[in-house]
Amino acid sequence: MNKEEFFVKRIRELANTAYQRDIVTFSDFLGLNELNILNSLNFREYGVVPEVYGGYEYAERQMVAFHTDALAFPWKFPISCLKVEARSLKFSEELTHRDFLGALLNLGVDRAVIGDILVQDKTAWFFTETRMADFFMENLCRVKHTNIVISPVFDPGEMPRPKMEEITGTCSSVRLDSLIALAFQSSRSSMVPFIEEGRVYVNGKLVTSNGYEPKTGDIISVRGKGRFLFDGETHKTKKGRLGVRLFRYV
Repeated sequence: MNKEEFFVKRIRELANTAYQRDIVTFSDFLGLNELNILNSLNFREYGVVPEVYGGYEYAERQMVAFHTDALAFPWKFPISCLKVEARSLKFSEELTHRDFLGALLNLGVDRAVIGDILVQDKTAWFFTETRMADFFMENLCRVKHTNIVISPVFDPGEMPRPKMEEITGTCSSVRLDSLIALAFQSSRSSMVPFIEEGRVYVNGKLVTSNGYEPKTGDIISVRGKGRFLFDGETHKTKKGRLGVRLFRYV
């Protein structure tokens, strides 16, 4: 059994358990490839509804929950947010997403228990399965050479909004290759391999067609480049080109 087959088997077991026991079941955090597989599956035969969430709006890594339509009790995703700060800003380093992720994985945990990591001004907020929150608070003491303090975040208002850069431009049509080229300031021809090689996802679903037309509000992720929000068309030029607006995550 390969990795993809094992994942499908596990997901179907979660769906079946939710129906048989009339409870809510949850996966670990899923990456883009796993979310794409999830989107390709039909859960009608299991009599359950899948919902995905990553702790905040537009999260890239998300957890799936399965429950029946007739579920009669309230529930919430077992996701916690933890804030990581330097103990002393004077002696702290410039830390990146990779530094924070590396420090977490060095504790011997699986990547699947960690969701997105948001980094701003030497501080990080990361999402984790609630069952792991105490472990991280007790064991994460340093990121690279910087001593840190870690604390739970209960108020969503304390979490930073992802920084986004507004990008505007024109294109002949709202095609996937055109939007990616605009988002990453590249030519359409240089972006085609990213699409054809299976490195582009729209709302977590793999898209391999250059001519695919995203809809307003779609989140487009390009492995090795980043991701952006397509905010729709803004105007039409005299020459018939379409003005579009994007917001790229930075």
